[in-house]
Amino acid sequence: MIPIHDRNPRHSTPVVTVLLIAANALVFFYELSLGQRLEGFLMSAAFVPAEVATEGIPTAVGSALLSMFLHGGWGHFLGNMLFLWVFGDNVEDRLGHFRYLLFYVLAGYAATFAHAWFSPLSTVPAIGASGAISGVLGAYLFLHPKARIVTVVWFLFFIRFIEIPALVYLPIWFLLQVFSGVSSLRAVDAAAGGVAWWAHIGGFIAGPLLLLLLGGGRRRPPPEPERTRQPW
Repeated sequence: MIPIHDRNPRHSTPVVTVLLIAANALVFFYELSLGQRLEGFLMSAAFVPAEVATEGIPTAVGSALLSMFLHGGWGHFLGNMLFLWVFGDNVEDRLGHFRYLLFYVLAGYAATFAHAWFSPLSTVPAIGASGAISGVLGAYLFLHPKARIVTVVWFLFFIRFIEIPALVYLPIWFLLQVFSGVSSLRAVDAAAGGVAWWAHIGGFIAGPLLLLLLGGGRRRPPPEPERTRQPW
C-alpha cells in the first residue's frame, strides 16, 4: 500500500519538510556522482553499528547524522521522500519549523541507535532517512488518528485508490516492521545487515514521545478574530 496524499489540511507552509527533501536529494545525487567510489565513501562516512564500540560515541553521532541523508538507490530514496512529503507537513504544522527540525534529527538518532542496539556487530552501513521518517509517522498517528490516507492498492492488473484512516494504515505499517524485526533476530546472519527494521520501530516509538517532549501535544490556540472599529 503506497500513500499518495492525506486529507488533512495544514495551516502553514512546510518549509522544513521541503528543505529536508531537497537536502536528501542533493546528497543522493552526490552519491550517484561517485560511481565506483560510492562503496568506499559509505564505509568511511556512514554509520556502522560495529564501529560504535571502536570509534566512540562522538564519531557515531556525526556519522549517524550524515547517514540520515544517505540512500541506497532510487527506490529507497523516492519511497522515503514520498512518506516524508505525505506525513511530514502536518507534524511540522503542529510543532513549528524549528522544533520540527529538532524533532526530525532526534527521531533519526533514536532510530539509528535502536538499530545499533539490536545489531551491535553489524558491519554494514546503516543509511537512509526512514528512521527519522518513522518518527514522523508515529507523531502523525498520535496527532491525527482520524485523518484519511489516500492509498494505492493493486492486485494483479487492477489498481485502486482507497482512503484508509491513519488509525488503520499506520498501525498496520508498524506491525509489519515489528514482524520483520523479530524475524530478523532469528536469522542466522542477523548481525550482518539487511533492512534496519529496528530503526523503523525505534523511530516510530520515539515519535510521539519526542512530540510531547517538544510541546507538540498541545493544540495551537485558534487565531483571534479581527476586531472591527465601532463608529463613534
